[in-house]
Amino acid sequence: MAMIKSALELALERTKDLHVDEKALKANAVKVEGRKAAGKILEDGMAAELGTAVRAAAPEFREVFRKAAYDVLAAQIQLPNAAFSPEKLASIGAGLGALALSAPLQGAHGAQGADRKVTSLIQQISAFLSKYLEDLKKVEQAIRTQWAPKLRDKERQMAARMGQDVRLDPMQDPEFAAFYKQNVENLRTSYSDALEKAKQDLAALCGFAPEQEG
Repeated sequence: MAMIKSALELALERTKDLHVDEKALKANAVKVEGRKAAGKILEDGMAAELGTAVRAAAPEFREVFRKAAYDVLAAQIQLPNAAFSPEKLASIGAGLGALALSAPLQGAHGAQGADRKVTSLIQQISAFLSKYLEDLKKVEQAIRTQWAPKLRDKERQMAARMGQDVRLDPMQDPEFAAFYKQNVENLRTSYSDALEKAKQDLAALCGFAPEQEG
């Protein structure tokens, strides 16, 4: 029992000088609220509510709220794998526009200009993502067409060994898969670099320095 008491006393001794950082706790709570507010836009597209929520945030934590909301919205702007929703992107743009309107030191005129620039940039990104999907399909088709003779040759060789027709799935052929990945990754890298630049421009319009981009 004395041993248990001694261990408890030691634990209390180590923690007696620890203090709860109330400001850090509040900042974390505000971050959560900012993420939730951005999440609602992704669910129902009500961007006006985000602007209201920003104005309702305590002044000393308003930028924490705005940055948390921005990070959630910006993270949704990515290269699609197969399809993307222009409507969802427009909702994201509306939310970013609300953040641009609430950016500090903009002034009413500057904020309105930033909002319009956000809308224009989102429209450009929407066209950009559509073009990416078109180019992705073209690259995939070109790869398969270029590889077809080699694949047919492999099928004939396997058929000769097995005594029956063979049909290979190109993606199950390691050589084809590596060739495919290399060419598609080259395309994705090119588009990713351009998209990242556009997102940095969005960050600046919303009042955040590019290096803060999350």
